[in-house]
Amino acid sequence: MAVPSQTDVVVIGGGPSGSTVSTLLAQHGYKVTLFERDRFPRFHIGESLIPKTYDVLKRLNMLPKLKGSHFVKKYSVQFVNERGKLSEPFYFVEHRPGEESQTWQVRRSEFDQIMLDNAREHGVDVHEGTRVIEVIFEDNRAVGVRIQHPEEGKREVRASVVVDASGQSTLLTDRLGLRTWDPDLKKMALWTYWRGAYRGEGRDEGATLVLRTQGKKGWFWYIPLHDNITSVGVVSDYSEIFPNGPGEPLDKAYQRQVDRCPGLQPLIANAERCDIFRVQKEYSYRSSQVAGNGWVLVGDAFGFLDPLYSSGVLLALKSGALAADAIAEALAAGDVSEQRLRSWEEDYVRGVNRMRRLVCEYYTGFSFGRFVHSHPHFKGFLTDLLIGDLFREELDVLWPYMDEMRAEMDAEAKAETT
Repeated sequence: MAVPSQTDVVVIGGGPSGSTVSTLLAQHGYKVTLFERDRFPRFHIGESLIPKTYDVLKRLNMLPKLKGSHFVKKYSVQFVNERGKLSEPFYFVEHRPGEESQTWQVRRSEFDQIMLDNAREHGVDVHEGTRVIEVIFEDNRAVGVRIQHPEEGKREVRASVVVDASGQSTLLTDRLGLRTWDPDLKKMALWTYWRGAYRGEGRDEGATLVLRTQGKKGWFWYIPLHDNITSVGVVSDYSEIFPNGPGEPLDKAYQRQVDRCPGLQPLIANAERCDIFRVQKEYSYRSSQVAGNGWVLVGDAFGFLDPLYSSGVLLALKSGALAADAIAEALAAGDVSEQRLRSWEEDYVRGVNRMRRLVCEYYTGFSFGRFVHSHPHFKGFLTDLLIGDLFREELDVLWPYMDEMRAEMDAEAKAETT
């Protein structure tokens, strides 16, 4: 299909956030043109879906596709402490009965392909292998993009709104100087894949495991995928993973962390590594705003939060849905001003901050088990956050009580050292 010279909305990037915003805008009846620099399928990390992705997936008409897929069904998450002791599983159905309590562990190359094909089915004009060179601004407003198309060469495409869903490439965020690195989450990840690693039975087969390393210096994710493959990666400070500086072989750095994780060792003892090692450094950041005149950021183009609670795809879908609704209203009103396009920002950022708070508490050694034991009536709210139900103000009642327990824990630690 030829590239149009004019469209209602240009979307840069075909990952989950780009597919979401484009599909929903097409459902509203708008002409959407999506440019993706790669050709799908392509590798991506972020494989565990949490339950609250259900709401957006339903709007996208994705649920029948996922139910008919070979993706591993996920019913729970389980935490393993630095001594290898497993917590009781958090079964989502016990807190939120119903269909949405079951989700999936996905191979992102396949999941993202399904999402992009779904956008096509809804009428989105998708162009893969097409790089967006720059966003065109006139009078401080985004009015289109310049692209490099594999057959048509350099082209200019005009649009009423430009959506940056370019992921961690953050095309607009960097151009406009909006990126802020998270001062408390300067982590990195090192991961690979194993064939034949341990997995549970029945509804425990697809459980996500979060395993602390000794000294609480970091943690491993353990995500069972289909074809008997398991994704296993460590997240920690750079100095912890590479204490001798750059240049150390990745296999040695990875094995050092495995040796420090008693809970993980038996799980991969009889498994075979079946992929290369991959690394990603210092990746927690955020833009100072979600939109401006004629432009919007969604998914990782706006920000990336630490992967501890598997919130990446949820935030991609949620930001895409919120942005799509705001853009549709702006186009209907003939007003694509910054004020209109930022209408969803406050509520979204509050939700992200709620998840961020839980992430930071984990890294500082906060005892969620102790908190639930002391405040059992708050277990439901805490579980809400863990399943991704982040966008409700009533959840903020937790923070004063968590602050109180944090003060108690700090006082106890201080007493032990004096």
